[in-house]
Formats: sequence, C-alpha cells, structure tokens
Amino acid sequence: MSKHTAEEVVRRATTAFNSGRPDEARKLCEEGLARQPRDPMLNHLLAAVLFSSGEVQPARAHVETSLAQQPANAAAHLLAARIARAAGDFDGALSHLDRAIALAPQREAFLEKARTLDQAGLRPQARAAWRAILEVVPTNTEAAARLGRLAWEDGDHAAAATLLERAAKNDAPASVWFDLGLARQDLRDPNGAVTAYRKALEKKPDHAEAALNLGVVLQEKGDLDGAMRAYAEAYRLRPQTFGTIAMALTSAPHGRLWLDEASLRRSLGG
Repeated sequence: MSKHTAEEVVRRATTAFNSGRPDEARKLCEEGLARQPRDPMLNHLLAAVLFSSGEVQPARAHVETSLAQQPANAAAHLLAARIARAAGDFDGALSHLDRAIALAPQREAFLEKARTLDQAGLRPQARAAWRAILEVVPTNTEAAARLGRLAWEDGDHAAAATLLERAAKNDAPASVWFDLGLARQDLRDPNGAVTAYRKALEKKPDHAEAALNLGVVLQEKGDLDGAMRAYAEAYRLRPQTFGTIAMALTSAPHGRLWLDEASLRRSLGG
C-alpha cells in the first residue's frame, strides 16, 4: 500500500496522535489533505487533532467537510456535537447528537446529549436525560452526580444527598464529594459534611471552597482550632476568601474577635 493513500496517512497519523505526538499527526493530516482536500477520514481525524488542542473553529470546519462527504457517519456527528458544544452552539450540538443517536444509539451519544442539555441550561430536559441514563446504567457516577447537583439547586437536599451518596460509592471526583458536603451541610449533618469536604480535599488538594466550607462546619461544631486550620488552608489557596472567613469568625456563635485585619491575616498565615 502506498504511504500516500488516505488510509495509510490516517493510520500513521492515528499512531502518532495516540503516541503523544499531536504535531506530527496534524502535519500528516495536512499533507494528506493537500493531495485530497475533501477526504472524509482525513478531515475527521484532523478535526479531532485540532479539537484536542483547543482549536475549535478550524476543527469545526474540518468535521463539517467530513460530514458533507459522509453524512451517515455517527462518530463524526458525535465529534461535531462536542465541537459545537465547545463553541457554545447548543442547538447545533443537539442536532448532531440526534443524528448520531438515530444512526447508532450508543451510550456515549446519550451522555453527550445530557451534558449538552445541562450546559445549555435546559434543566427539565437535562434532568430527564440524566434519569434515563441512570435507569439504564444504575452505576453511572456522572448521571447520579448531576441529578444530585440539580436536586440540591432545586432545594431538595434529601434527594440530593441520596443521589450524591450513590455517586460517591464509585471512584468519584472531588466535585461529587463537595456537592455531597453541601447537601449534608444543608441537612444539618455536620459530621457527614466534614467527611465529604475532607474527601473532596483529598481528591483535589487545591479545592479552596472545600477548605472554606470545612472551616465553617468545624466552627459550627465548636472545633475552632480545626476550623482555623481549614480557614488557613482556604486563605492560602485563595486569598480572596479572607472576607468570608472574617465574617464567619465574627458572626457565628463559636467564633473569635480580632482587633484588626492584620491580626487575623497573621493568624491565617498571611
């Protein structure tokens, strides 16, 4: 097989990309397209390479060229949807996803549709999409986590905690544990909230909000020394939290008074 055929260029470019050499993959695709500018495989692959490096608009142009040649390619529609979502074109993304699902109803396309509805702020549709995924795949952490977050935003803290605890049974990211901390805190479960916030910090040591909220809960529990350690960590990670920390320390039943701002900053290690 000639090394200049589209199939061979795609094979070599894919190998380069998967081996951590995206610049080489891009160059191979561009050289192939110089010979065959409308080739759907080369345009599809170059779109993926460009998108991986954050070049959204060029990636979009190439995937649309690919789809113009092969409109029944479900994988290309899925990539086009991701690119459109990154560009903020949610209608375009949903159109591509509906086409991808019609062509090949695979789990990733349904997940991408739920993410797109969520990001577009279409809460009822997003909730329905996440629920449908969770019914089919009860162990899907992302669906349980997003439904939990939506429930918390709606003020249904008990439902939120149940869903987030379900998500946290797997190897959940820090965001799940943080949201679980919020739900437990609102349910007046300080011990559970402390556990969740500490887990969030374990997963993501630079999670300033988790450190701040941990300080608030420890202070409410009467553990002011522990609260000060958590506040100091939050302040170290994000100095802008100083105002919130000062307010919490001086307004809560379990607090301390500082004569001046500089004194408090020194206590926080600043």
